[in-house]
Amino acid sequence: MNKKIYPTALILLITCSSLFAQTSFDLWQISTKGKGNKIQLISGSEKAITDRKEYDNQPSFINEYQLVFSAADDKGNHDIIVYNFENGKFTNLTKTADRSEFSPSITDCGQYIAAVVTEPDKKQRIWLYPTNFGEPELLYDDIEPVGYYDWYDNKAAMFVLGNPNQLIYAKGRNDLLEIDENVGRSIKKRPKTSQITYLSRDISAKQPDGEAFELKYMDLESQEKGDLGLSLAGSQDFIWLDKKTLLMGRGNSLYIRKWNEKNWSLLGTIQTETHQNISRLAYSKDLDVIVVAMERK
Repeated sequence: MNKKIYPTALILLITCSSLFAQTSFDLWQISTKGKGNKIQLISGSEKAITDRKEYDNQPSFINEYQLVFSAADDKGNHDIIVYNFENGKFTNLTKTADRSEFSPSITDCGQYIAAVVTEPDKKQRIWLYPTNFGEPELLYDDIEPVGYYDWYDNKAAMFVLGNPNQLIYAKGRNDLLEIDENVGRSIKKRPKTSQITYLSRDISAKQPDGEAFELKYMDLESQEKGDLGLSLAGSQDFIWLDKKTLLMGRGNSLYIRKWNEKNWSLLGTIQTETHQNISRLAYSKDLDVIVVAMERK
């Protein structure tokens, strides 16, 4: 049974994992000018990419003009959708009747879109979907349940659920590097480095706007560990705009800071009366566009 959500996109009914909260989100875009810590938002350029009561979230750019995200139908069943900024069209990368896909991203080699997949038996593992729409492949058959991940050297650093949750890096089969425990959901490679960065939930500070967590890293080449200061209070999602500049959101506002500074600076606010609470973010330096997921009011 199919349900149309976009002119060219079909979402099929599948079973969804409870790991990913099923709240109503849409994707919004806002144009920018400048780069790095000189970036500015272009006032009045904000607009909704999606506009549905279902879940459209976890955006990630895969090239200079296309974005992927996880989208649900009204039963909470998810597929990977590709959005093309050149023509404004949506296309299904997946149409899976027996599983649900989350957190899509491009692999280092550029030939696959990876996703955390909730399989029919409820296992959560990383699968690879060829960009040419070929048959998907299971990446690590013995690592699950995976929550979130990012890439370094064509291998995945993964948030694996357990007691406690762990962040590991798959150097090879049966060769797992343990990075940390009790980490947040944002796992991000720092551009032009071999560092995997994340938020440590063991180190935090209470602030007027909420709890701020320690931003930490491990260099996967040297295995050196370090910290990069506190996250934006009240937020748990971050991305790197470049090697030196971090971006986070809180409420309807975006904030940046340099990696070696303590204070977050207000970049600007997305003006909308219909949405609130920025969560996941994505940035394209080619398009000069920031995409955010926002909750429907």
